[in-house]
Amino acid sequence: MLSLRTAARTHLPSIPHRRHSSALLRKPLISHFRLPLRPSSSIRMSSSDSHSNPNQIIEHIVLFKVKPDADPSAVNAMITNLNGLISLDPVIHISAGPVSRCRSNSLAFTHMLHSRYRSKTDLVSYSDHPTHVSVVSNYVKPIIEDILAVDWVADDLSGSAIVSPGSALRLTVLKLKESAGESGKNEVLGVVRGIKEKFPSIEHLTAGENFSPGRAKGFSICSIAVFKGMKELEELDSESELANEQKDKVREFLDGVLVLDYAVAASVQAASL
Repeated sequence: MLSLRTAARTHLPSIPHRRHSSALLRKPLISHFRLPLRPSSSIRMSSSDSHSNPNQIIEHIVLFKVKPDADPSAVNAMITNLNGLISLDPVIHISAGPVSRCRSNSLAFTHMLHSRYRSKTDLVSYSDHPTHVSVVSNYVKPIIEDILAVDWVADDLSGSAIVSPGSALRLTVLKLKESAGESGKNEVLGVVRGIKEKFPSIEHLTAGENFSPGRAKGFSICSIAVFKGMKELEELDSESELANEQKDKVREFLDGVLVLDYAVAASVQAASL
């Protein structure tokens, strides 16, 4: 396993920075939601859980809906403490903050966390770490009323696994119809993975099938497109004809779509590899 160390760490009095090598705690992420009692237990290990592919990473996304009456200082504390989890060894990259735009017929999320790991084992270590559990219990649970989380393996990441400060992300999660079958799923994945070739402004894109269904609300196909900044992301919307052409290729297989835009804060921290 790679030894990851932070390039910079924010001093957060509420987050202990010492390592915990003893048996890790297992607690629900948001106890008052109907989530698995042990979030990491739903992660299916496989032969892909290795470091043999240098271009492989694990994408981890958590979407939060903050309560309308949440105190702004509590929301800021949640964001600060989530970003402070860069201090944990398994984390390559982490960024948490407010959503720029959320498009969905039925869901409305206000904040997002995006983090990256070298393996599923590293993701489990992060999820179960006492510091992570403490942040969730003390800063997330008290102000959240809804959550969605997805994880997928990205086998073909080009470039650095660290998303540069100031970048913009477009997250797309898709729910397949039960009738789509394996062929429909593969066709959708093929179209999503081919999006980068159609839109040169995308610096890099990862896509895959969610392997943690317990908190995904039925969504199973996920992708993140990374842009240099919000300007480049917004310019993508001007190419609506080409975008609709891609959507039409897979529309028959879909039962739900969530598209979310997010700007990586200029002060985001990252681990050094």
